[in-house]
Amino acid sequence: MTLTELRYIVTLAQEQHFGRAAERCHVSQPTLSVGVKKLEDELGVLIFERSKTAVRLTPTGEGIVAQAQKVLEQAQGIRELAQVGKNQLAAPLKVGAIYTIGPYLFPHLIPQLHKVAPDMPLYIEENFTHVLRDKLRTGELDAVIIALPFQEADVLTLPLYDEPFYVLMPANHPWTAKKAIENELLNDKSLLLLGEGHCFRDQVLEACPTSRGKDEARHITVESSSLETIRHMVASGLGVSVLPFSAVDSHHYAPGVIEVRPFAGPVPLRTVAIAWRASFPRPKAIEILADSIRLCSVARAPSA
Repeated sequence: MTLTELRYIVTLAQEQHFGRAAERCHVSQPTLSVGVKKLEDELGVLIFERSKTAVRLTPTGEGIVAQAQKVLEQAQGIRELAQVGKNQLAAPLKVGAIYTIGPYLFPHLIPQLHKVAPDMPLYIEENFTHVLRDKLRTGELDAVIIALPFQEADVLTLPLYDEPFYVLMPANHPWTAKKAIENELLNDKSLLLLGEGHCFRDQVLEACPTSRGKDEARHITVESSSLETIRHMVASGLGVSVLPFSAVDSHHYAPGVIEVRPFAGPVPLRTVAIAWRASFPRPKAIEILADSIRLCSVARAPSA
């Protein structure tokens, strides 16, 4: 068996789909299928149960994939150990961020990081928290920028900054007459939300406790979308929404189209943090990355 074949079965177990697994492994679907079948033949057991509509692990396969995951982590550790003694800031750093942080942080972070670590370019990925978690664990990413809470075995986390939320509304909305918006007001209006899977959606609902449960049906959910799509819908007059501070001024609308107001106290917020494997052998790279993030303007919101 090979590390490549082990990566195939781990990825297929995560995706439960040959096409998506092949795409993540950067190979064709037939290549991945042949590699999985070759390993099954070598071991003499079926790792996956296949049907026209699904790919599932067999009971034996669950144990094999769990062990394969450990082998891949150990192999990645060998690669990382080889970097010890080298300049920790002289190699690319693979950084992931959730969708509601990355687009607003990276334009500030990259110039700041380039000043202190010009020989450490970033490989960047934006994704959901659960995907970033998997890629951090397998070594596909070195560090991830997420919102707390975030817990994973053998992974360290460092809170970086607190980011307050703001209310976004059309410029002709009656709330523009207010200096600050009470969160109770949002419960009786059409609140545009991100779809399931976005942690920012859950944080917004948590900020408006009475909006959960049966009242949540009053809110318009924009499935599988982005904060920028929601901003456009707010501009069109569809409703109001909530943005993190970093996204407030990141737009190209002329004055008189949209307006933003702070929340009245207590102001809801999220804590942005960086997470990395405890075994990662480039602690200086993580330190420089964290310091550079803290220096970004989006990490320094005005006091409530």
